[in-house]
Amino acid sequence: MTSRPTGPELPRIHAALSAFHRRQAARVVEFPGGFAALDDRYTHSRGNNHLLVDGSTDPEALPERAEELLGHLAYRLVYIVDDEVAAACRGPLERAGYTHAAIHLMRHTGPVPAHGGARPVDLDELRAPASEAWHRFVPGISDEEVHHLVERRAARLRAAEDVRFLAVYTEDGEVASWADLYLDPTAGIARIEDLVTAEKHLGQGHAGRVIDTALHLAAEAGCDLRFLSANKANWPHRWYERKGFAIVDTVHCFERV
Repeated sequence: MTSRPTGPELPRIHAALSAFHRRQAARVVEFPGGFAALDDRYTHSRGNNHLLVDGSTDPEALPERAEELLGHLAYRLVYIVDDEVAAACRGPLERAGYTHAAIHLMRHTGPVPAHGGARPVDLDELRAPASEAWHRFVPGISDEEVHHLVERRAARLRAAEDVRFLAVYTEDGEVASWADLYLDPTAGIARIEDLVTAEKHLGQGHAGRVIDTALHLAAEAGCDLRFLSANKANWPHRWYERKGFAIVDTVHCFERV
């Protein structure tokens, strides 16, 4: 059963979500009820080029607005935060050729774990394993697409007050698993994203060590609200539940390719 937070937690998560997309964008274009987050350096990255609807908007105007703002791209991507707004926009978007997916927002509700032994790394240390992972995730992906998806991490350094890339290494010195940690101690909020394990190191507990480290560091930084996102259609959200996360809301993702 879906767990819902009480009090001000959900508005805080929504505000952090919008701020994350705004802060990492190279440019932001406002429209009624939302904004376009854009970065022409990474045109193959959906995470850097999309619309985010975080308020009330005109459902019938949304497909045309996406064409206007994302027309230079090979895809159209629209995130909608509110369930009722998403329900109203679903018909117009689906008639325009969009498909729908649900992304869970999951808050950590379990006890804060001990430090898992992951350490901060830089983009250079993640470049090779991240490139290999993208080739595994998206068979046939071009080198240019991989380049954009790997290098976009540089833009994410703007996405929070304190951004840390964390990784666990094997005894042989290979990067086994990694994730991004976004800390906003002023707001008391931490976000964990892009947890990945190298293929040959799967099933060895490395991802758990990265998550434990991220949660420990977030609590140490004074972030009482710790959350991440996970695609509803994929299995990781079940694993996150075992790590003490609970589903608190759903963001609606509409895409056309």
